[in-house]
Amino acid sequence: MKVQKLFDLTGRIAIVTGGSAGLGRQMAEGLAELGANLVLCARKKERCEQAAAELQKLGVKTLALSCDVKDPGSVQAVVDAAVNEFGRIDILINSAGTSWGAPVETMTLEQWNKVIETNLTGTFLFSQAVGKIMIAQRGGKIINIASVAGLRGSSPKFSAIGYSASKGGVITFTKDLACKWAIHNIQVNAIAPGWFPTDMSEKVIERNKEALLATIPLGRFGGPHDLKGAAVFLASGASDFVTGHILVVDGGQSA
Repeated sequence: MKVQKLFDLTGRIAIVTGGSAGLGRQMAEGLAELGANLVLCARKKERCEQAAAELQKLGVKTLALSCDVKDPGSVQAVVDAAVNEFGRIDILINSAGTSWGAPVETMTLEQWNKVIETNLTGTFLFSQAVGKIMIAQRGGKIINIASVAGLRGSSPKFSAIGYSASKGGVITFTKDLACKWAIHNIQVNAIAPGWFPTDMSEKVIERNKEALLATIPLGRFGGPHDLKGAAVFLASGASDFVTGHILVVDGGQSA
């Protein structure tokens, strides 16, 4: 098979959580550029509708939905709507995420739970709901968005232990689910981005710009196209023999 065909996503159906903005929006665009039809979901439906309208211009079909990834009923509603609209689900990108900055000794349980439930439990709930469809189809691609923050500890200047813990959990969840669902021809992988300017990270980046850049061998932050290739690779036939892998996209920060 020629390499162009391996990466072709024409007619595939992809759900992208958190797909209305930031990293999710970037990856959704990459998939659409290779022909995938998209289901975008996030808490703010109007932002999803705007992104869906823009991505339709690439010649693909889109569906915009509101969703709270912490709520099993909301998750199932998205999965049902996707199947009703398109008949199948081939790709899931679990990109919805949040963070909370607070020292460990003062972080409240409510703050901790919000991060864990969104980043880790939300990844579980969507994987479970979509996985049932993929098992019946005998195949699929699940891409979880982890972070280099989940690979190791960080400086005391960055007080976001809930975020780091949740992303470490996503990494292990990815590896274990890959082992569990390989028998169903479902490849489960993760992308661990480094520092990308987004609504969630821009204030931290602004306050620590020079110090952060000093830790990145490539000397820059992630840009608006730097996750597209990773997402397309893990969503396409090019990665059919790759599962349980954590693809780090961080400019060399964790090297």
